[in-house]
Amino acid sequence: MQKDDLRIVGFAAVVCIVCSLVLSATASMLKQRQAENVELDRKINVLKAFGVAVVGEDGKKISKDRVDQYFSENISEIYIAKDSGEVVEGMTLAKLPKEELKAKTAVEKTMLPLYLWKEDGKVRKYAFPISGMGLWSILNGYLALDSDLSTIVGLTFYKHAETPGLGGECSSDWFQNQFKGKKVFEDGKLLQFEVAKGSAEIKYPGGSDHAVDGISGATMTGNGINRFLNRDLQYYEKYFSRIRG
Repeated sequence: MQKDDLRIVGFAAVVCIVCSLVLSATASMLKQRQAENVELDRKINVLKAFGVAVVGEDGKKISKDRVDQYFSENISEIYIAKDSGEVVEGMTLAKLPKEELKAKTAVEKTMLPLYLWKEDGKVRKYAFPISGMGLWSILNGYLALDSDLSTIVGLTFYKHAETPGLGGECSSDWFQNQFKGKKVFEDGKLLQFEVAKGSAEIKYPGGSDHAVDGISGATMTGNGINRFLNRDLQYYEKYFSRIRG
């Protein structure tokens, strides 16, 4: 092989190595940035369920520093055993086994996270993840209850692949705002919450504390929400029944 040929091959090899290193470093940085954005989005939706205004008058989401401040000053996280409702002492997100982290819904988990909103040293609200199959995808969200362990403070869906304009409306404010003030517990028992098919007022002319309007053209998504929302409420009720006065 001629010297010129060797030089060309050598130059090409160096270029390939350098490009590979640059691409690898870029991918690593992007992966870390993506993970940070996912975590920030999760925290923002926990805050939204708690009733915190997460979007300012300028239409922008609150800053990461403000989000972290809320979590530092007002929110603590515990884990409860799904089967018994007992608190798993010392458990944190960092200590969760890999199989728990991979689980997509509460059905596949043995330990469930619960967020406590504290003011003046007292728990004022509780929030927990809800998730399950809609029509096309798993819907992920959070539900928050007031200190009476019955009244819904807020609900949010933030991650799904339902049809835009149909099932995708589950993440719209008009749908989520309906849940505020509704009840999940009454007369000593857990209520069966319902996303009605069509108007809840038509089905319940006298009004209902445990039903909201459905999404037009998205009956299957609504049915899915009914299934997993009530299922996850039953899991967490095992803990709430222990602390309910």
